[in-house]
Amino acid sequence: MRARLAGARPSDRTGQPGQPGQPVGWSTVSSLRESFERASLPALTWLSGLPRVVPFLFVLALVVAGLLVPGWGWVLIAVAVLLLAWIALLAWPRLSVAERLMRVAVVVMLAAIAITQAVPRG
Repeated sequence: MRARLAGARPSDRTGQPGQPGQPVGWSTVSSLRESFERASLPALTWLSGLPRVVPFLFVLALVVAGLLVPGWGWVLIAVAVLLLAWIALLAWPRLSVAERLMRVAVVVMLAAIAITQAVPRG
């Protein structure tokens, strides 16, 4: 999978990045990212079939339930953190810097809440 940048034509795709014949502005997606995207495709296809509000409400329900359930509620928040981190990682290349910072802030904040609930001060 390749991403097109800087107005390069698709017919210009030859060689490896940094090698002669590779147009400036083209970058290749790592095989690790490709395999991650390929593995995520069935879940994303299923999610895209749901109404847009359902995934939001599901994550919200996980977080609220995690805050209200004493003891092991942090596990529900940790699941929400993993889901949000997964979605952020998939969207990362297409996000602006501000969008990336917002997503990182939400994931870090929820992770901090989960950790403070998992390891309470005694």
